[in-house]
Amino acid sequence: MHIIEVTDKKTAREFLQFPIRLYKNEPNWIRPLDKDINGVFDPKVNKFFRNGECTRWVLRNEQRKTIGRIAAFINKKTVNKDNDQPTGGVGFFECIDDQEAANLLFDTGKKWLEAKGIEAMDGPINFGDRDTWWGLLVDGFDRPPNYQCNYHFPYYQKLFEAYGFQVYFKQFTFGRQVMDPLSDRLYEKAAVAQKDADYTFRHIEKKKLKKYAEDFRTVYNDAWARHPGVAEMSSLQANAIIKKMKPIMDEKIMWFGYHKDQPVGFYINIPELNQVFKHVNGKLDLIGKLKFLYHKIRKTNKKMIGLVFGISPEHQGKGVDGALIMAIRDVVQETYTRYEQLEMNWIGDFNPKMIKVVEQVGGDVVKTHHTYRYLFDRTKEFKRMPIKN
Repeated sequence: MHIIEVTDKKTAREFLQFPIRLYKNEPNWIRPLDKDINGVFDPKVNKFFRNGECTRWVLRNEQRKTIGRIAAFINKKTVNKDNDQPTGGVGFFECIDDQEAANLLFDTGKKWLEAKGIEAMDGPINFGDRDTWWGLLVDGFDRPPNYQCNYHFPYYQKLFEAYGFQVYFKQFTFGRQVMDPLSDRLYEKAAVAQKDADYTFRHIEKKKLKKYAEDFRTVYNDAWARHPGVAEMSSLQANAIIKKMKPIMDEKIMWFGYHKDQPVGFYINIPELNQVFKHVNGKLDLIGKLKFLYHKIRKTNKKMIGLVFGISPEHQGKGVDGALIMAIRDVVQETYTRYEQLEMNWIGDFNPKMIKVVEQVGGDVVKTHHTYRYLFDRTKEFKRMPIKN
């Protein structure tokens, strides 16, 4: 077997094309957009190159046929944050069902990271934000992946764990029918916040996106940047995220909560894009754009995705979470009944408060991803991600 670093257009194309062949008989796999994968590894597109570095490889057998791929990366903002050792990452792992091939891919990433002073690696993760390309699918193979979420074969779990990776944390995806009733507890929570006239709740307006980008950044840094391994978000990053959402955002399902006009919470939903992108075969060229426009105009997408939810710590326990959810309920169940399904991505097992909120919404776990960690010093005690109180 031969490891080849991706250094030119030919190897970059092979890195992109290999999963297409690997998953060709898997009906639930949806081909990612080529531009999304290429963008991760393009310093002109991915702002994480400003504070990090990344490389990738493909693996070929003796017949020069590609049988695997992997990427390795370092984010200097999080490499030491809340870690007992400098920690990097590997991701975009794909491989045939062969432990020797998988081990060679993992070893390659490990050696590259070790040479740069790293002592552990998480995987499979993203060279970017946690909400995309993060975690190994271990349950929910009967459902197609949501946009920019990982789908894997069941045997991948064996490949990771046989190498020595251990579960650092689990990520749950909850699903429910939009029209199903919510729990009484959410109504009670909402009533608490609604009694305080200083709290207000409203959906975004496209003509004020710069304001909402800053509101998003404020709450995100307050609610999420306190988690281990999560870096603070800059204004530049927040504006880029909101700008990226603009072509597909549905104002009526993106809500913010305010206390005396200061942002204290958000519940961001968007149409689930893979319901459209599954028709374009990874290509957002002219034909792909026309297909996208057709499905957008016809509103064929009946599924929305709960992208991110956050409440500033000082406003937790005051009913703000319930009020945000009820505000959206009043729209999607009463006046704007476009959507039939809801999935809520990326609920970490280290966040029991959020799990409880989602359970009150009425969802069941429909997918589970594992984020693994591998300590290079095999004698060192392994610690899971701490539970957030």
